[in-house]
Amino acid sequence: MRGKIALFLDQPRCSVQSGNGIMRALEPHYRFKIFTKHSVEKDFFDDVDIIAVPGGTGDADTYKRLMGTHQARIRNFVSDGGRYLGICMGAYWAGHHWLNILDGVKAYQYIKRPDTDTRRPHPKGMPVVWHGEPETMYFYDGPAFDGNHRQFDVAATYPNGDAMAIYQDRIGLIGCHPESEPSWYEQPRYMQRHWHKGHHHKLLQGFVDELMER
Repeated sequence: MRGKIALFLDQPRCSVQSGNGIMRALEPHYRFKIFTKHSVEKDFFDDVDIIAVPGGTGDADTYKRLMGTHQARIRNFVSDGGRYLGICMGAYWAGHHWLNILDGVKAYQYIKRPDTDTRRPHPKGMPVVWHGEPETMYFYDGPAFDGNHRQFDVAATYPNGDAMAIYQDRIGLIGCHPESEPSWYEQPRYMQRHWHKGHHHKLLQGFVDELMER
């Protein structure tokens, strides 16, 4: 039986492009229901295995406008055994300033980390190591994760060794964009050589499959 994912969307702040990429990568194996900043029925999350929040352009005001309605429900969902998937902005929002569902782990801007290989938030092909294999993955001002490494499992790292993708219990967070699609690589032109031809969608599926096992 396929798992079910409740996917949060609110264009443009919470990117439909990122959400579409998540669905395209996972739809053969997962079912989806969409929710937005508006209130949902009391039992909306009852049949859901994972709440997923994709990438976007969020700040404190954006978070309050978009997630204020759902914050307590998402926290309760996770504490009651549900799973959370956050990519880029969705991963930031798992942190202590926002949903506060992590234990001893913080999400930091990678571009501000010690020994980072980039100080600019622009799109780039980020060299990462994913489960021991080198990959070049779409990056746009994503987070790195730090804390007591005994408290989380690392699935991928950045060039400076910071964690790029992690699991903590039933929470899975990714700083880059394995859900990226061909249109993301059309502009700027230097990105075209980094198109992964769907390979990173398979990596995302494997990441979510492992999350489902937790």
